[in-house]
Amino acid sequence: MKHRTLLLSLTLVLSMHGALRAEEPQVIHLWEKGAPGFEKLKDEPEVMKGSSVTHVNNPSITVFPAPKEKANGAAILIVPGGGHRQLGFGGEGVEPAKLLNELGVTCFVLKHRLPREEGSPYNLDIHPRQDGQRAMRVIRTRAAEWNLDTKRIGILGFSAGGEVVAMVVYGPTAGDAGAADVIDRASCRADFQISIYPGPLGVPAGPIPADSPPAFFLVANDDTSHVKPILDQLAQYEAAKLPVEVHLYARGAHGFGMGGRSKFASIKTWTQRMSDWLADSGFLAAGK
Repeated sequence: MKHRTLLLSLTLVLSMHGALRAEEPQVIHLWEKGAPGFEKLKDEPEVMKGSSVTHVNNPSITVFPAPKEKANGAAILIVPGGGHRQLGFGGEGVEPAKLLNELGVTCFVLKHRLPREEGSPYNLDIHPRQDGQRAMRVIRTRAAEWNLDTKRIGILGFSAGGEVVAMVVYGPTAGDAGAADVIDRASCRADFQISIYPGPLGVPAGPIPADSPPAFFLVANDDTSHVKPILDQLAQYEAAKLPVEVHLYARGAHGFGMGGRSKFASIKTWTQRMSDWLADSGFLAAGK
């Protein structure tokens, strides 16, 4: 009887371990052989400090599918902040992915290369943009795998992640029709953008492209260095007569993430404004 109990306990433990492993999210590396020009760094391990990630040399997206009963075909690439020195993968990656999953949105959290990390070999003007563009192309070429509507694939970024959003949204989006790699032939266009307290990098000095996607911007007014990038983009959207929504809160400072840890009621509930905008803009309507 004792042996039977022990065997049953061991079976339950192994079964639970298998279930936990099955729940681990899928990770897709953006290039099979590693990032172009840096293939030799592909197997360098990432470093996890709490919920933040550093030492990213093999850029990837982590997949958070919407529950089958809620999935509506919309998708968002999420870019965490961290000053291009680290990535706030938990608070500005996993947490927004989980919230958006409940709205029926399939999410992909980007781990891009970090040019400002000490000793980094990467270029701030090149490699975050390259990783963001490639991530959008991977999602578009594999859209059928996750039952995505290719007209409702957006991008969301926090702080430095908002800079990557701007780099992708306002940069060239057409694929290279002659590329040997089928992924490089795909468009990296975002159908909408969401930028939360972004920095200034990637925001064009002149007019934004005429086909820039609908935009949602949000920042606290006491986050002084991050207000201007949003106001600049708002002015350009208004000049181009393109759809845009901006929320400028009186207080909240920088880096409030999903708002749960803030003492301000308006910041605690900011995600509802984003949810309303997604719904009102038609991005949560189930695809035909």
